[in-house]
Amino acid sequence: MDVEVWDIFATIGTLSFSIQGALIAIEKEYDLFAVYLFGILTAFGGGVIRNVVIGGSDYDLWNQEALFLIAVTAITIILVFPQPFRKSEIVWTNYLDAIGLIAFAVQGSIDAVQLNLPASAAVVSAMITATGGGLIRDLLSQRQPILLGEVVYGLWVFLVGLIIGMRWVTTQPEFLVIFLLFTTLRILSFLFNWKIPYRKYQKN
Repeated sequence: MDVEVWDIFATIGTLSFSIQGALIAIEKEYDLFAVYLFGILTAFGGGVIRNVVIGGSDYDLWNQEALFLIAVTAITIILVFPQPFRKSEIVWTNYLDAIGLIAFAVQGSIDAVQLNLPASAAVVSAMITATGGGLIRDLLSQRQPILLGEVVYGLWVFLVGLIIGMRWVTTQPEFLVIFLLFTTLRILSFLFNWKIPYRKYQKN
């Protein structure tokens, strides 16, 4: 896929995740430092952890000045004008989150494939890249991680990693189809409250 296209996806994901992190910090009534910290961690934490776990290819955290500027600017705007974002929070926490989630999952999977790693590594890379920052944010704010919620979330990331890791899709148009398909599935899963079956245990 053209670098310019993925730049758009990365920008949307970074914007969405930084806004989510900042809104959660504001909701918790944390100080200004925490608001920026939560926003940055949510947007960039997954990529950092992924590079530590599988080794990075062409991903360089310190060469992403444009994305850092986007994140910091978005967080600052939220601090100055919080109410419009809080009123439309469902957009940031669901629709744009779905786009960012799947875009980062595809990117993480491709990174593993480019390093000639097996499908299992592609799955791990997809999961970490797409959800690592959110997990850190939720743990720090003592919230239940979205990844572990009832509505289908992590399954879509897992399947993206598996499909790309197994080399079932290898071309740029196919990656785009995967992105569009699983973004749509993620949106449908929260619109219709799709859940993965679970086992109930009786207490003694």
